[in-house]
Amino acid sequence: MIEHENGLGSNHTRRRLPVKLVYTEAYPLVQQAYYREKQVQGWSRNKKQALIEGRLDDLPELAKAYRDKELQELVNTF
Repeated sequence: MIEHENGLGSNHTRRRLPVKLVYTEAYPLVQQAYYREKQVQGWSRNKKQALIEGRLDDLPELAKAYRDKELQELVNTF
């Protein structure tokens, strides 16, 4: 957090100061933490918000792609 606040983090956080820690996970290996970080970065905003709020049961539903939801809604209209 100190590095991010001092502009030493990624370009993403450097442009969005100040930063606020809203969620954390611990991993024994840096490689595992890096993998998880990249995984979560690819999630939708809604899915990230559910993770932050601890709504873990909502994550599988939020994992479905938006286009899949649109297709399912279309199929349900018939």
